[in-house]
Amino acid sequence: MKKSALVLFFAALLLAALSSLSPAAFQTGPAGSLLIIGGGDRPDGLTKKFVELSRGFGSGKIVIFTMASGVPLEVGPEMVAEVKAAGAAEAFSYQLTREEALKPDSANILDGAGGVYFCGGDQSRLTAVLLDTPIHKKLLELYAQGLVVAGTSAGAAVMSEVMITGDEKRTTDENANWQTVEAGNVVTSRGFGFVTGAVMDQHFIARRRHNRLISLVLENPKLVGIGINESTAVWVRPDGRYEIAGIGQVIVYDARNASVSRANAGLLGVVGMTVHILLPGDVYDPATGKVEGARR
Repeated sequence: MKKSALVLFFAALLLAALSSLSPAAFQTGPAGSLLIIGGGDRPDGLTKKFVELSRGFGSGKIVIFTMASGVPLEVGPEMVAEVKAAGAAEAFSYQLTREEALKPDSANILDGAGGVYFCGGDQSRLTAVLLDTPIHKKLLELYAQGLVVAGTSAGAAVMSEVMITGDEKRTTDENANWQTVEAGNVVTSRGFGFVTGAVMDQHFIARRRHNRLISLVLENPKLVGIGINESTAVWVRPDGRYEIAGIGQVIVYDARNASVSRANAGLLGVVGMTVHILLPGDVYDPATGKVEGARR
């Protein structure tokens, strides 16, 4: 066989082999899921979805972290009861200190876990305890393998690498918060980093947090802003797409291909930013910026 014909023969074999592979074979992202809830009342379907997804990894055990809450001794047992009512065979809540989380064997509490849940409250309390601990490291490892990670309110904010703390630099009057779209005003810190290409905000429409998220996106146009309203969740699927669940809306601000400008006073402007208002059942692909759904 001539050399050129031999090259063509092996190229055809390679093409046939590649075409026989499923799309999952090319997946390089995490095998796990995120269920990021915007706070407020949780429809029964969201808890059931979390429990069902969690059954697909480990033993299906659910671990609940209550450190963000101001009333952890109430929230922990309530959440354990809620997930068990939704079908979880095992569930345990933990209110840890930083010292406890830093112990080398602290990550053992995740053994067999299929799902992990972060309760609401103050997101900075949660990261203050868990960030860069053996538990945090193990969570990222298990998420890559198939763990389901869920959280509500503060537990939603901690999901992204860039975390909104809830503080504003220029205004101390709560009644005058977030009245401008300007640079250098939104306080952020490190989150747990399950999401790296977007920043999550919660209670979004109910608490009128548009200016806060728009300001942050325009200062960091490579990040997609995801504003999740109450009783609503973004399900970050293993294929990387965001599916909307619950009963409310999710607003997406995408300035990756926009032209951002800044005035001398620090006011921010933008031309060409994409805005989506997503409803339950819609599927958003952050890689392409496109939306799929029954209405599309």
